[in-house]
Amino acid sequence: MYNTNYKNVTENFSVSPQITVDDVEKISALGFKSIMCNRPDGESAEQVTFDEIQQRATELGLTCIHVPVPSAKVTEQEVTDFKSKLDALPSPTLAYCRTGTRSITLWSMGAHPKYSYDEILKLGQNAGYDLAGVVRRLQNNGETNVNSYDAVYSIVIVGGGAGGIAAAASIKARSPNADIVIIDPSDIHYYQPGWTLVGRGVFSPQQTVRTMASIIPKGVKWIQSAVAAFLPDENLIIIDGCRAIKYEQLIVCPGIKLDWNKIKGLTETLGQNGVTSNYRYDLAPYTWELVQNLKSGKAVFSQPPMPIKCAGAPQKAMYLSSDYWYKNDALRNIEVEFYNAGPVLFGVKEYVPALMEYVEKYNAKLNFSQELIEVKGKSKTAIFKVTQGDSVFLKEIEFDMLHVVPPQSAPDFIKSSPLADTNGWIDIDQSTLQHKKYANVFALGDATNAPNAKTAAAARMQAPVVATNLLYERGEADKKAIYNGYGSCPLTVEVGKVVLAEFGYGGKILNSFPTWLINDKKPSSLAWYLKEKVLPAVYWQGMLKGREWMITPEHVSVSNNHSSTE
Repeated sequence: MYNTNYKNVTENFSVSPQITVDDVEKISALGFKSIMCNRPDGESAEQVTFDEIQQRATELGLTCIHVPVPSAKVTEQEVTDFKSKLDALPSPTLAYCRTGTRSITLWSMGAHPKYSYDEILKLGQNAGYDLAGVVRRLQNNGETNVNSYDAVYSIVIVGGGAGGIAAAASIKARSPNADIVIIDPSDIHYYQPGWTLVGRGVFSPQQTVRTMASIIPKGVKWIQSAVAAFLPDENLIIIDGCRAIKYEQLIVCPGIKLDWNKIKGLTETLGQNGVTSNYRYDLAPYTWELVQNLKSGKAVFSQPPMPIKCAGAPQKAMYLSSDYWYKNDALRNIEVEFYNAGPVLFGVKEYVPALMEYVEKYNAKLNFSQELIEVKGKSKTAIFKVTQGDSVFLKEIEFDMLHVVPPQSAPDFIKSSPLADTNGWIDIDQSTLQHKKYANVFALGDATNAPNAKTAAAARMQAPVVATNLLYERGEADKKAIYNGYGSCPLTVEVGKVVLAEFGYGGKILNSFPTWLINDKKPSSLAWYLKEKVLPAVYWQGMLKGREWMITPEHVSVSNNHSSTE
């Protein structure tokens, strides 16, 4: 999805947004001698890992190093480390991160006093980057001046994924003149629930993509930048380039981090040697390629410890792959094994019997409390940590195809912020989605500590709750809304059949349809139609447009310190 779009900063140093493996050959042809990556792996779902870039760079004779800096306030130590490693690289060097801003910020923080402040500003401007915030910080001895900021907005939304766009649209539906800005560095928006179907050949990858500019709600501003730090006591956020944004209300919905590197050897072999994942845009088509080409052998599917987004997705990959082999008379020659770090097949027990029918149909072997910790791609071997009571040991499994779901956690810039709880998740009230300490801060989506399923359906239900409660805080609504933990997981057990799991806090069943229409305890062809045809349209034309079809939240009237539920 990326194009090589490097910008010269000096004769020997250039910066670029995220590059792909295919871009490395172009970079070499342009005369660069070295590449530096300043982006930690797993910041976004479509991100190519550093190991993949390095492997291709090495083949072409380029020096390639990883100097990852989280999307947080750049520290003096990180600047010193960057400068020393840049000085040791053969030049010219191309440094890249998500947008290029982090790389040029690191350079500019170490460029003074060799370059004057005016020269730093001009070099940044020539490359297309505003370094005024960096210079301001340099002039302030490396500290952020909380009394100086670059812009003020009534409502700032951090994150332009499903939750952020839906929240903005829901607010606009209630308050058309609301002053809202979305801050997100991506220029592409993905319908990630569709990647499971890409991995089965039902969707093309292109069906899951829109440009960010095309889905930003009308009247909402967009700053294409990453957030570096939160200063909630001052109602400030710091974005890339050390720029400061002031807000009245803040909504935080940055998504979740995919920790590919927590599985040893995984990043070196992703997309080759039979190792794939539907959790990345560019790898889902490889899943479908492997499924079609596998005629015999062993197919292994893994699920990491919770929490993860869409907890049903790891087994969906198993069911849909097995369905293809079953229908093409190949399953009798293929061993299917599912390895779950958790103790059960699915967290809501009412749906397990229907799923077990398909486990038996596909003759799949279930392995619980077994966590994937290492992949040896060349030998096609996976190593699992097995926990049996007080006993822990390692088990080595050979495979012909391995579908991996990476461990997941809150983004680094959330973990290091005052908004996080002790485990790194945004600390909110699970009913109002309001921050427990900062009343003008709300959050939704995958990065919160609310104990709900991390699904797009959950964000769809959360958006109107956040919109209502935020406007209540602004004095523009007379009721507050309550989120009941609703989440939906359409468990695709075969092409044409889905077990539609809908539930809330504590595993309470929350069906949207009468059981005579869709029996949630049985595989349903109507639920498949919902998954394949209806839900994508609901996502693009409903959820992201502020059309809240079938998701009216529970409201609470608030007056004179008394409340009543409606």
